[in-house]
Amino acid sequence: MAAKDGKIVAIGSDSSLPEADETIDADGNYLIPGIICPHNHMGISRYEHDYHTQYELDMETETKACLAGGVTSFFTFLLQEEPYVPDMDFFVETGEQQSYIDFGFHAIVHQDHHVDEIDALAEEGVRSFKLFFNMYKTSAPELGIGHSDAGRVYTVLKKTAEMENAVVMFHAENDDLGPVKIDEIKGEGRDDLSAWADASPGISQAMQIEQIGMLTEHTGATTYVVHNSMEETVDALGRYNERGVSIHGETLPSFLANHCEDEDVGLWGKISPPIGYKRDQEALWKALRNGTFDHVGTDHCPYQLEFKGPRDGSVWEAPPGDQGLQTFLPLMLSEGVNKNRISMERMVEVCSTNNAKRFGIYPRKGALVEGADADAVIVDLKKEFTVDEDFLYGLDNRWCSAFGRELTGAPTHTIKGGELVVEHNDVLTEGGIGSYLPRYEDGVASAE
Repeated sequence: MAAKDGKIVAIGSDSSLPEADETIDADGNYLIPGIICPHNHMGISRYEHDYHTQYELDMETETKACLAGGVTSFFTFLLQEEPYVPDMDFFVETGEQQSYIDFGFHAIVHQDHHVDEIDALAEEGVRSFKLFFNMYKTSAPELGIGHSDAGRVYTVLKKTAEMENAVVMFHAENDDLGPVKIDEIKGEGRDDLSAWADASPGISQAMQIEQIGMLTEHTGATTYVVHNSMEETVDALGRYNERGVSIHGETLPSFLANHCEDEDVGLWGKISPPIGYKRDQEALWKALRNGTFDHVGTDHCPYQLEFKGPRDGSVWEAPPGDQGLQTFLPLMLSEGVNKNRISMERMVEVCSTNNAKRFGIYPRKGALVEGADADAVIVDLKKEFTVDEDFLYGLDNRWCSAFGRELTGAPTHTIKGGELVVEHNDVLTEGGIGSYLPRYEDGVASAE
């Protein structure tokens, strides 16, 4: 690959490439497009700061972790009770001042006035919207999320069905069933990760997917179900896919690399929806291979350890969420490619190319082709390392669900805009090099 002025200008063998001012020897390793995370939450921790302050801090610390892990672009969720449009200048300008990577936004629609500003958000370059359908009625009130009923879901789907490149994203989990199951499991005296899994079983996700699928088919919209964690979701999504309904599935490395009976995960694996059992883990890998799921994200939620809680703490007391941006690519290499659960080519599709296509930034991102942004990662499938404080960046480098695990397969170099920015986990640049990726009717514009 040859790059100039931030763009890829040639792809080919050494003999076919132009003379270079700088070269990187990747002999024996893979060169892949920069990884794209379609799902993470900057500013979600409201324990010490308000949302805007925490967003500003996270856009520096978490994007630095991204770069170290080979993630060169992401989409993060906007989440506040107030309207979003008046604050878009803040989100964009603060992001560009802080970020190490390029970024776009999804807007969480959880108030009636958010529905009213969907068209205005599209004019600001936001064309993906998330709904919590029958979720967060009673659980996790500290997140400040309002749930959506079927009427709001229908209204948003109908509106976006008429909008070019619009996607409506869903957290599929049932918060009517949840409190009853939690009381039941607590009554059994259980307090571990498998208890959390049983308190929100696979049917909880599948029940919502059935309704989402029906409404997607009815309206002709495009929908995307985030963080599927159990095998029942595979069946539900697969049936709608077979009928030609434009509903798409995502899963997480947290679910692919762990199951709820792994003794080394503990409280740090508390996520909503929960990490499932071994059978669920195997079903998710199969769904990635056969195309039932076409996307992988992280659902990265940065919390400081004192707020997340100790690994052996109570699963009922901790906030849900894993830190997974920096371990995204290493886990997919170590647990996926190196264990023959997924090919390198398919890994690139579900972690980069398909995410770029679904959210309107392809082929500027997600492919090593002439004219694309020169964002690339060199991968060594034999590199061994431990996920520990020396490896991790971010708001808090003392925890994640994979903390302490020995992995094989990692990025050795990250290239952003044709510049070498990471070498062997050493970040060589400062923040403020990221750009906003607004998406319009024809997708994202080419960089100047």
